[in-house]
Amino acid sequence: MTSANEIKYRFPEGFWWGSAASATQTEGAADVDGKGKNIWDYWYEIEPNRFFDGVGPANTSQFYYKYKEDIKLMKEIGHNSFRMSISWSRLIPNGRGEVNFKAIKFYNNVINEFIKNGIEPFVGLFHFDMPMELQKIGGWESREVVDAYEAFAKTCFELFGDRVKKWFTHNEPIVPVEGGYLYDFHYPNVVDFGKAVQVGYHTMLASAKAIKTYRELNQDGKIGIVLNLTPSYPRSQNPADIKASVIADAFFNRSFLDPSVKGEFPQELLQILKEEDLMPEIEDGDLDIIKNNTVDILGVNYYQPRRVKAKENLPNPKAPFMPERFFDNYVMPGRKMNPHRGWEIYEKGIYDILINLKENYGNIECFISENGMGVEGEEKFRDENGIIQDDYRIEFIREHLKWVSKAIEEGSNVKGYHLWTFMDNWSWTNAYKNRYGFVSVNLNKDGERTIKKSGHWFKTVSDNNGF
Repeated sequence: MTSANEIKYRFPEGFWWGSAASATQTEGAADVDGKGKNIWDYWYEIEPNRFFDGVGPANTSQFYYKYKEDIKLMKEIGHNSFRMSISWSRLIPNGRGEVNFKAIKFYNNVINEFIKNGIEPFVGLFHFDMPMELQKIGGWESREVVDAYEAFAKTCFELFGDRVKKWFTHNEPIVPVEGGYLYDFHYPNVVDFGKAVQVGYHTMLASAKAIKTYRELNQDGKIGIVLNLTPSYPRSQNPADIKASVIADAFFNRSFLDPSVKGEFPQELLQILKEEDLMPEIEDGDLDIIKNNTVDILGVNYYQPRRVKAKENLPNPKAPFMPERFFDNYVMPGRKMNPHRGWEIYEKGIYDILINLKENYGNIECFISENGMGVEGEEKFRDENGIIQDDYRIEFIREHLKWVSKAIEEGSNVKGYHLWTFMDNWSWTNAYKNRYGFVSVNLNKDGERTIKKSGHWFKTVSDNNGF
């Protein structure tokens, strides 16, 4: 046990220690108790080969059945907060219309169980899981889906808002845009920049409308959004490299950060969209709704930096229009890597984000809502007592937390740190390839849970509010 006088990095009173997960990735029970299909259930049915080892979302980590056991484990490893999400197609099977009473019962039980254990539930409304019935009419391309989402959000606030005081409209809204409409790694596998813009715009409008609805209900909580912010570092201080990094930042970060916090879209992005004739369809009054319904709180997901340089070659004028028309990705020599995920590890990035929010975004209240390390084949690190010795994960968290601590010393309004994730879960097309959890899940033994070394370590950090 760390004694109090050995603590070098101390965090503010009431700091949120915990982890994050999502409905589709953990609940399982994909076609049980009236749940409707979402795009993942459907895509797996038609193209199972796109998923690692052919593992789909049907069973995942069985949180639907094991939530009491899981919440007890969260308590055991020092959680005082946890971010979950509500499955839209479980609560409202067709995305609009009838509400599923078995789903209401499940989410009430889960929320009450968290509160009983002294863990505050942070609840996300949309985590990549469009109901299939709504995807059939275009998903986020469709204005009708914006209205359906607003109704879904209101239903959630009315059902659970008496106990849930931290709400998040979207998780990583850039990802369904990139995955579904640019780079073909999410359903509906469209490559069309014009549609991507409309999807991003409607997502942002839906977020603002949900925030407006929430405030009209006067529920005395906070509502925000969770963004994966990936700092864009230029290869050099050459003006061409710097310009490339500013444009990359406008596409991938500020596209959602600026409207969420400032109520307006970045000029650099608007200029490109206007020049290329790719502006979305905007209705009267939309921009006022976005302007007047900014977030109370911002979740920051940080995994890796983005490094860019000026284009080496002119783009092919006949190729589909892509953000990469304005920059090339840059591999920095000597970078530190997580070889399993193919991602660079750059701990200072977390500090750079927090200082940027402090200096350029009114020091908005925020927290690290995801940060984590996926490792393939973790079984090889299991010791004779059955515990996975994931020292690499402890080091990863510790080195990021040092930079969070430095940002706090410099006045950052960051209130917590949530690891992705609590237990090994199903990771979209990667299924169970890379493991991220504090707790290992043995799929061959009915999803048996075992706390990893990092989970025990996290408990001491939470108990001491530092390390």
